[in-house]
Amino acid sequence: MDQSDIASGTLYTLSAPSGAGKTTLVRALLDTIEGLTLSVSHTTRPRREGERDGIDYHFVDESTFDRMVAERAFLEHARVFGNQYGTSRRVVDEHLAAGDDVLLEIDWQGARQVRSAVADAVSIFLLPPSREALRERLTGRGQDPDEVIGRRMEAAIEEMSHYTDADYVVINDRFEDALRDLTAIVRAGRVRCALQERRWRSLIEALLAPEPSVK
Repeated sequence: MDQSDIASGTLYTLSAPSGAGKTTLVRALLDTIEGLTLSVSHTTRPRREGERDGIDYHFVDESTFDRMVAERAFLEHARVFGNQYGTSRRVVDEHLAAGDDVLLEIDWQGARQVRSAVADAVSIFLLPPSREALRERLTGRGQDPDEVIGRRMEAAIEEMSHYTDADYVVINDRFEDALRDLTAIVRAGRVRCALQERRWRSLIEALLAPEPSVK
């Protein structure tokens, strides 16, 4: 039986405080689920060692980013820790139209904008198992001085206070459990009634057609 030729993917947002383990989980989720793609954000943040333009981020200067904002090129955008981040509206629309599910790894501000712009977007919030675990993860990076870590902890607490905005909350205590929860959310999203009605329209119409009269 053939599916309807009307392709339609689902847009997911995943938000978390810095140090909650979001990036590692996202990589594993992309390896686990076929047909799920990660949208690469634009940012004005300086490129860190080992990061690749177009792979980790699209690195642009402030004037380019501001021009894109004026052109309404972003589905969402926000300033975080002094740097700007944004999601390309065109790229997301192209993937969704092709039937791909799209994952946005963005903060709560961006997730709120996406929910306003895309009615059926699914939002997920990732929380650490404890404040101590969060502080250990931030300290374990070995990249920032204590005062920076302190500011990040304050920002993380503020970020976590917005967990109630999300459709789903996942606790990243055991990596395997968190990955299983994220996988379940995406797989369940693929069989929502509204999507199945569009994808299998011909089949459903055939199943519900009146039985031919018997002569």
